[in-house]
Amino acid sequence: MKKLLIVLAVIAGIIIAVAFLKDIIIKTSVEKGVQVVTGLNLRIGGFRLGLINQLVDIKSLMLMNPEGFKDRVMLDMPKIYVDYDLMAITKGKVHLEDVRVNLKEFNVIKNEKGELNLDSLKVVEAEKKKEKPGAKEKGKAPEIQIDSLELKIGKVVYKDYSRNPSNPTVREFEINLDERFTGITNPYSVVSLIVVKALMNTAIPNLAGFDIKGLQGTIGDTLATAQQVVGQAADTARETVKTAQETAKAAQEQARQTAETTKKAVDETKESVKQATEDIKSLFKSPFGSSEE
Repeated sequence: MKKLLIVLAVIAGIIIAVAFLKDIIIKTSVEKGVQVVTGLNLRIGGFRLGLINQLVDIKSLMLMNPEGFKDRVMLDMPKIYVDYDLMAITKGKVHLEDVRVNLKEFNVIKNEKGELNLDSLKVVEAEKKKEKPGAKEKGKAPEIQIDSLELKIGKVVYKDYSRNPSNPTVREFEINLDERFTGITNPYSVVSLIVVKALMNTAIPNLAGFDIKGLQGTIGDTLATAQQVVGQAADTARETVKTAQETAKAAQEQARQTAETTKKAVDETKESVKQATEDIKSLFKSPFGSSEE
């Protein structure tokens, strides 16, 4: 019995250790994976992986600027939520059914040398060289499929130290973006998507001399899914209105038919009552009504 208790205690200890270490291991893997895709370091404040409910909850993510920039943070993401497919991952394919990215602040920085932090991103480097991101990296990247990506972007800040390093020019743009994209199969597209959606409605590309059109071209299909989602919503709304109109029309026709049926029934009832009255009168009519003396 004593040996059995010892064995059970050891097994329990192993389970607790695995449960504790799995988050650390996966967290490190995520940080390394983001570094491979972006070329920059990622810091994660909190990480929780659920194996039963297959959910990942990541808090306080910060994508760091490269060396040579006073501002250390490029992207400040308070929260990322991921609903993943465990069976697909065990087969070597990263299948994320639902991803929600909350990007609080995006910092676009031009340093004293006139260098732009965006140029350090692999997708930007590849676009300038007109090559596929990660083409020179060894090994094959795992297949990835993101069914739905919800992207929220709060604010974009542009700082230019090139003219006055001690007093940079600062411009802030409130984006308040909240859009959903579907069918993403390239991890580099997510990075391009964030950059494009953050900058496309600001003056930053002109201020920083950043060519955004090239990145837009690389994710044209992904951008189109957002338009399709909106289009589907509009079609659904129109279909709902059409259905309501048809339902109302059918109800009116049903009411008309009911009214006609009711009127016909009333008329028939009146005729029946009239006939019954006449029959009663004839029944009680005296056959000696015209008697002779």
